[in-house]
Order: sequence, then structure tokens, then C-alpha cells
Amino acid sequence: MASSLNTITVNGVTYDYDEYKASQTATTDTNSNYISKDTFLKLLVTQMQYQDPLSPMDNGEYLSQLAQFSALEQMTEVASGLSDVYSLVENMDTSILVGQLTGMIGQQVQWTATNSDGTTSTYEGVAKSVSISDGTPSLMVETEVTDSDGNTVKAMTKVDISTLTRIGTDTTSDDSSAS
Repeated sequence: MASSLNTITVNGVTYDYDEYKASQTATTDTNSNYISKDTFLKLLVTQMQYQDPLSPMDNGEYLSQLAQFSALEQMTEVASGLSDVYSLVENMDTSILVGQLTGMIGQQVQWTATNSDGTTSTYEGVAKSVSISDGTPSLMVETEVTDSDGNTVKAMTKVDISTLTRIGTDTTSDDSSAS
């Protein structure tokens, strides 16, 4: 519980108890060495409010703290800029990939899939459209499947592009028998 004066002294510096407590909870995020710019400013202002008028803070120390704050602000702006650049590059990559995938529409494609028993099977179909779910593009492929009555019917299958093994028709099959 706070004293009647509602202040706390740490390393020879007196702080308002509520501001000091708030600054301590703000700095105990995921990294205990991190201090936000707001917390830094609060501490600097509190330090200036409670300094001894007969022994004021050294100008060099004050300038050093202002330089640290300026560097912190610049690093924050750089980090924000890098985050924006990352988002832009990620969106460009997705747009380019979607553009390439649209060129596959109407093409015969082949892909592999893992079955429930752990074996893999190869499937073929005709790419009909491009689908984007959760920012991940995939192909919608029309395949022929056998229903429970033994009839062959067309079905749409969502195919992850990482499972594609061939685009276009297989030109290597039995051409040698024609000669």
C-alpha cells in the first residue's frame, strides 16, 4: 500500500507511486527489457518534476535522455515502415501467383493427395477457377468421380497448389509405339 505522500524513490529518484506502478506494469510485457516511448516520457517528466531545485539534473544527462527518446522514436518509425513493406510484398506475391494461376484455367492438371490411410494417390482434372481462402490461393478443379450408383459424375475439388505435379496433358505416354 502507498504511503501518505504517495511517492516512491528508486535509485535516488522520487516518482509518483501511481505513475511508477503503471510504468512497471507497462514494461513487463513479453520482454522485460522493453520500455515503450510513453513509459519513457512519463519517467522523464516525473524525474523532472521531482528533481531537487538546489541540485538540478545535469544538462548532459538530460540531453542524453532526449537523444535516447529520439532514437526510440526513429526505431519505432522504421519498424512500422518495415511492417508496411512486408505487407506490400506479401500482397504482391499473392497477386502475381493468382495471375499465374489464372493462366492454368482450362488446362489439365495433376496433383497428389494423401489418403486417410497415409498412402498417396494421383488425381487429374481440368482447372476451372482460382480460389483464395485466408489469403492462400488454390485451384478449383473439375474431376470425374464415381457416385454410389456407379455413375460417373463431375465434381469440383479444391487443390492446393503445392500438391500440383503436372500442368497440361502428359506428352510422354506411349508415343514410341507409333513408330
